[in-house]
Amino acid sequence: MFAIISVTGKDHTGIIAAVSAACAELEVNINNVSQTIMDGYFTMILHVSFDEEATNIEAIQQRMHAVEEQEALVIRIQSQAIFDAMNTI
Repeated sequence: MFAIISVTGKDHTGIIAAVSAACAELEVNINNVSQTIMDGYFTMILHVSFDEEATNIEAIQQRMHAVEEQEALVIRIQSQAIFDAMNTI
């Protein structure tokens, strides 16, 4: 399954490391990533894939919630199919 993860928050050291480590723990592969810093705020979008038999979006959301709290971020994840449907005109 493919999903989109968005990460935003005040920039600080270790954001990419925390998010990518959490993905690795759940065997979530990062296929593509885009990140930037705008006026001191960090933004990142990840295109990820994972085996639905090994993990699911709810498990990923739960793990990312811990990263949100630890790193003072806002992290959202959604199925790529839902993301595509919402962004298609």
